[in-house]
Amino acid sequence: MQNRKPFYITTTLPYVNAAPHIGFALEIIQADILARYHALVGDEVFFNTGTDEHGLKIHRKALELGVDTQAYVDEYAAKFRSLKDRLNLFPDLHFIRTTDTKHKAAAQEVWKRCVAAGDIYKKQYNVKYCVGCELEKTESELVDGKCPIHPNLAIEFIEEENYFFRWSKYQQPLLEMYAASPDFVVPESRFNEIKAFVERGLQDFSISRVKEKMPWGISVPGDDTQVMYVWFDALVNYISTLDWPQDEAQFEKFWGTPAEPNALQVAGKDNLRQQSAMWQAMLLSADLPTSRQIFIHGFITSGGQKMSKSLGNVIDPYAIVDEYGTDALRYYVARHLHPFEDSDFTMERFKEAYNADLANGLGNLASRVMTLAEKHLPAAVRPEPAPFPEVYTAALANFEFNRATDVIWNLIETLDRRIAEEMPFKVIKTDEGKGRAMILALTQDLYLIARLLNPIMPATSATIKESILQNKKPTNLFPRKE
Repeated sequence: MQNRKPFYITTTLPYVNAAPHIGFALEIIQADILARYHALVGDEVFFNTGTDEHGLKIHRKALELGVDTQAYVDEYAAKFRSLKDRLNLFPDLHFIRTTDTKHKAAAQEVWKRCVAAGDIYKKQYNVKYCVGCELEKTESELVDGKCPIHPNLAIEFIEEENYFFRWSKYQQPLLEMYAASPDFVVPESRFNEIKAFVERGLQDFSISRVKEKMPWGISVPGDDTQVMYVWFDALVNYISTLDWPQDEAQFEKFWGTPAEPNALQVAGKDNLRQQSAMWQAMLLSADLPTSRQIFIHGFITSGGQKMSKSLGNVIDPYAIVDEYGTDALRYYVARHLHPFEDSDFTMERFKEAYNADLANGLGNLASRVMTLAEKHLPAAVRPEPAPFPEVYTAALANFEFNRATDVIWNLIETLDRRIAEEMPFKVIKTDEGKGRAMILALTQDLYLIARLLNPIMPATSATIKESILQNKKPTNLFPRKE
């Protein structure tokens, strides 16, 4: 395909201090749906994910377990890499680790460029710090002296001499960039949140740690006594994965240019500040193009509460895949979890949706249509790909995965009604020509459903299309769960 448009998308990089959880599964499935959709319409896709392997809490966890830190992160990186197969992610997925040699070199190059811009300096400071967030906290951000995101972790007090990034210098450039890109952050509520934060004024932030106290990190160029602060290091992965600065052509092709930025970032609401303000200021300082757009999703709760091991309400994506299949989880994430707001996830609701929408819905329809086709059509149908409904493409362009999936299920329900009302299984007995025409039309519409399912439920999409091309009823796609 000629003149393919480059499409770049990245998730955040999860910390490797715990096994993959449903919250990150949400993020990477959403990103994968977008990557697959853009590939389906002919774009050349670069899809990035990976693991964030530096930082204080990772170092402490390895010490607590009495293992070598590199061995510890290797073990967890392998668990996150396995998501590609378990969640059936994009075949050409790129996986970057912040301990990769090329990433370390890219992070040090960004540092040098920020130094050259006059944006890095050293000073003594005292700060309140949340190890869970790996972020400094002001008094106004604390609730009863604790981080609202990690209330179980005590706020720590850091006093040392570190390097700082001159974030305050970029208040006005950031506001100008926001004004020039009215859809820079989606949804609008999150964009308003970050604009208000920047308008209140930016404080320079620490970007290094004393190696003697925290040795696990990338060395600061020209100062072997300090390592880079985890956020400064980790954010660079979005361009180190493109082999920047060695491969400028690939970087410009996918990341974009100052005039035409091209990068889409997917992140949770707890990453809003880092993605849309800290990282963008770093890019401006290093004289690199900013991102094109940042999509911010909400959190997943369970039974109305934040997930925690102590409450016993943690949802394990691997357990769901083992029992219900990958596409069932992908379907539920797309249709039943809100793209922007917090969503509640319980296994009871999941099972209800599985039986109603997949076993009794999609699976039953595919079986009914292909039973008719196999029995009554003289040859397999070779449908011409029909244009996607505009409401479907518009929904995906706006990150409204639930609306896009609703379009598909509306078609499923329409086909079910047609079969019930028109009864082709009866018509074929009295008027073979008319009956075959009705069954042919149903099969062609089922093929459209399969194509629309491709980004959301890729394995199911492929199975249904293959069933149509072979003119065979598929095996039970979604066995009912009692």
